[in-house]
Amino acid sequence: MLAGVLWDNDGVLVDTEQLFYESNRELFARHRIVLSERQFFDWYLVDNCGAWHLLAARGVTAAQIAALREGRNRQYSERLAAEHIPAIAGVAELLAALAPRLRMGVVTSSRAEHFDIIHARLPLRQHFEFVLTHESYVNSKPSPEPYLLGLERLGLDAAQCVVVEDSPRGLQAASAAGLRCIVLRNALTRHYDFPGALRVVDDMAQLRAVLEELM
Repeated sequence: MLAGVLWDNDGVLVDTEQLFYESNRELFARHRIVLSERQFFDWYLVDNCGAWHLLAARGVTAAQIAALREGRNRQYSERLAAEHIPAIAGVAELLAALAPRLRMGVVTSSRAEHFDIIHARLPLRQHFEFVLTHESYVNSKPSPEPYLLGLERLGLDAAQCVVVEDSPRGLQAASAAGLRCIVLRNALTRHYDFPGALRVVDDMAQLRAVLEELM
């Protein structure tokens, strides 16, 4: 029987994937590089390598790339603070319904600063026992480390838990940790079939039905 759920953040709890894509697209546009949605999907949501290799191929040094990355992170923080970041439709109601019945935590690749800015204005965090961000572990998704740490924090076996993700690298991380994974697709991932997922859904109503079935 299902006892715990580990949730990704971006694209699952909050609608931020498009904004993060735009932040990266604008950065590379300043270097006369066009970053397409498909490239963002392949390099950020599948491989987690980013598009920095395009700059390296032009002779930009590692130190300069690190400075550009930090600049992007600052600008992304400013955009998050300035714009209304909506929760995914239906997630607040779903979390409220699940909280009395399941133990839940967040396992995200987001930086703590970005997570805190987003959730300061949303009523979602109260439903989670813990939040693991980029700073909580050494190796990010698709490594299984974040989800193994999440399991440890829940104190449950993998067979008792499920992960909710929206990206191929998140699915890979969950699978490598021995966890079943439900994928919630969004506009950037709608074209992908997510082989190996326990179930693929397109909205919170479908996700709720799967979770109810597992319970």
